[in-house]
Amino acid sequence: MLNLLELEQLAAFADCGTLSKAAEKLNISQPTITRTMQHLEDEFGAPLFERTKNHIALNETGWKAVVHAKQLLKDAREAVEDVRAFDRSLHTITVSSCAPAPLWRLLPALSDAFPDMTISSAIKNNEAVMEDLKAGECQLAVLSEEFITGVHVSGAHVPEAHISEEYTSMPFMKENLAVCVPPTHELAGKKEVSFKELNGYNFLLGIRLGFWDDMCRQKMPASRFLVQTDQFTMQELIRESTLPCFVTDVATYDRDVYRDRITIPITDREAKVTFYIVFDGKNRKYAEALKRVCNGRQALEM
Repeated sequence: MLNLLELEQLAAFADCGTLSKAAEKLNISQPTITRTMQHLEDEFGAPLFERTKNHIALNETGWKAVVHAKQLLKDAREAVEDVRAFDRSLHTITVSSCAPAPLWRLLPALSDAFPDMTISSAIKNNEAVMEDLKAGECQLAVLSEEFITGVHVSGAHVPEAHISEEYTSMPFMKENLAVCVPPTHELAGKKEVSFKELNGYNFLLGIRLGFWDDMCRQKMPASRFLVQTDQFTMQELIRESTLPCFVTDVATYDRDVYRDRITIPITDREAKVTFYIVFDGKNRKYAEALKRVCNGRQALEM
């Protein structure tokens, strides 16, 4: 029976060229690797080396053995990683969301419902979230209603096959986007505003916004977005600059940072989003438990 440790030594010898260098690389003695090479010849039942008084080298059969050794080592590593990943999946609930706000409510609810499970999450655009769901990379997906019903924020049609009969969708929450400006800004006197009116203004923008990022760029192609990766920097710019930023009706904001900034609702349909939780049959238990917890907290705002 081939031994993985011995195959590792064979692969190291092929890479290093000499027994001494291979032994040094693997932190073993040269006599040990010499005995291994002899044992491997016995296991394969064929000569693998050309030997002279002071030299040993792989022959043609030996190089063939190296190819198989490296493949077996790769398969062994992948097997270990796959088993570990599967074990993690049994104890992990992964959520892919198209926006950050649903996770603020969804993750605590999942933790309450499944205290022994690890909760993992990611924020992506709608298309990437759907890919995660189809690939089994997440147990629960959060998608916008427009994506599910077949209408992109850009107006392009999304094939209904994105949400097939194997998936169930459950309304979860709503979020409305607004613009936030200082009182000296020329938009400050408006009671409401459209993306068309906002197009061309420069905006502060955070990261990990999911589909909101794509949507704002699509609806405001003439605008420039100053993306801030550091939360402290973002807050200081909101506090001290005159640049507008976006806010929503479900986020909590630091009053000192926003001070007397004025919030103006955006009238476009795309700025008023309903989020749905999407799942397949084998993950229904997570969604149903989540719904019970959310109903208990009165978190579903439909």
